[in-house]
Amino acid sequence: MTSLAPIISLSILLAIALAGGMIAHRLRQPIVIGYILIGILAGPHALGWVKDSATVEMAASFGVALLMFTVGLETSFTQLRDVGRVGLWGGLLQIILTIILGTLSALFIFRWSLQQSIIFGLIISLSSTAICLKILMDRGELSSVHGRIMIAMLILQDLSVVIMMVALPLMGNAGAGNIAMELALALGKALLFIGVSVVLGQWVLPWLLGDVGGVRSRELFLLTVLVLCLGSMIGTYLMGLSMVFGAFLIGLILRSTRFVHQALAEITPLRDIFATLFFVSIGMMLDPGLLLINWQEILYVVIAIIIIKIAVVFSIVKAFGYTNRVAIYSSAGIFQIGEFGFVLAQGALEQGIFTPALNSVILPSIVITMILTPFIIGAVDLLYPAVTSITGKKARETASCTVQDSPQAKQGHIIIAGYGRVGQNLASGLDNAGIPYLVIDIDPDCVSGAKTCRLPNIYGDASIIQVLSQADLCNAAALVVTFPDPRSVEATVRNALSINPDLKILARFQRQHEAQKLAKLGVIELVNPEVEAGFKLFKLVLKITGMEKEQRTALVDAVRRSIE
Repeated sequence: MTSLAPIISLSILLAIALAGGMIAHRLRQPIVIGYILIGILAGPHALGWVKDSATVEMAASFGVALLMFTVGLETSFTQLRDVGRVGLWGGLLQIILTIILGTLSALFIFRWSLQQSIIFGLIISLSSTAICLKILMDRGELSSVHGRIMIAMLILQDLSVVIMMVALPLMGNAGAGNIAMELALALGKALLFIGVSVVLGQWVLPWLLGDVGGVRSRELFLLTVLVLCLGSMIGTYLMGLSMVFGAFLIGLILRSTRFVHQALAEITPLRDIFATLFFVSIGMMLDPGLLLINWQEILYVVIAIIIIKIAVVFSIVKAFGYTNRVAIYSSAGIFQIGEFGFVLAQGALEQGIFTPALNSVILPSIVITMILTPFIIGAVDLLYPAVTSITGKKARETASCTVQDSPQAKQGHIIIAGYGRVGQNLASGLDNAGIPYLVIDIDPDCVSGAKTCRLPNIYGDASIIQVLSQADLCNAAALVVTFPDPRSVEATVRNALSINPDLKILARFQRQHEAQKLAKLGVIELVNPEVEAGFKLFKLVLKITGMEKEQRTALVDAVRRSIE
């Protein structure tokens, strides 16, 4: 019966993870939060359903390694280049400033030791990629300006974890005098390991994976990928480095091969299962009793984390020229502590840097910030429009059009709200047609591009009444809202119509309920780029089949009516 204990423990873990994930999904919360909360309930400090801590820790460690392995597989340096200055330099600044402020607050406010304070700074510099991506996807904001900024910063944070995991063991073993030397030695080992890995990845991996792939066996391919991952982990461990660094490195090397997509497809289900066990195990480590005992200190730590991270991200986004709205949503989205914060905290405990008492304060603080994230963003959704409505009341009154101000639509200009890819294509078409237009965008890089082309432009958030009032809506033929953020689209439409109720508005939407809401507001034309792309492909397929043009047109119109 004893030999069945690990299997029973894993079975219970997976079952309670399923229950927690389903509950969180039903409540429209990130599934990760459900895993953590159900882990608290089923852990040894509550109901005690799982007692085999060794098996849980082993599965959780493997989950972290696979998580870092897939981070390496998915990381592309072109991603960092594409997000612009705020993605690279802003992301680096966010990490550095958060580490500094976190260290100082822990050192002088909470009176922790220097090593503990530095680890605290490292922990709070990280945010949860899983939670942020889930929230952005649910809200349809992955392509929004603040969504792109958040993703860019998250990528930098995921990369920085590798360096932090390399440095962590040194802080436990080295004194203050020789830690720099030890770090330099570790970095030298890391560079040596990277060099050997790159050489092997250039010459050996393609040959090995090519032979395995030639067999056309998914089982052998998956087994090869796992052996490579585990071998790299063992190699870094034997060199005194972090095992997750080895997992990340082999993933990064595989990224440059033609086998990356197949490797990612094969490893992702396994990663998700073991990562789920990791999140459940984090909940199991939390003691609700200690949470009640240490509630005051935990509260102070959570408040410090929220203030530091929101202030840092808000200041950086503003410094790069973005508006208050983008800065507020960006900071509210990534103020929480990420999954790898648990890894650093656990590593600090194993190295003797964190005491069990301190760990019992840090871990609940991380979980609380994760749980608060959707509620903070929801509060911003409620408060920000109210604040801007109050501050914009005077601007709305002064900018509103009188009857005699309203010109004939055909004599006016077109206002393009959002100068992304869709807005740029529209502007190009208007240029060719000789129709005057004006561009509004909150992305300073986009506005800089418009200025370079000598296009009439306004830098600002089109959803704010003060910005719209500068676009001469009273004399505009139409307003075209092209950005993908549904909340910004709705706010822009409302404010534009409050200035000029007769204005013709065309808008972009993603989901059907958004289209219905915009139609009720008075938008005359609604376009879904994905749906239109589907219709275009449908037309081309019908054309390839040899169908007559009239029949193709009638069929496409019928399908369009059925969808609408």
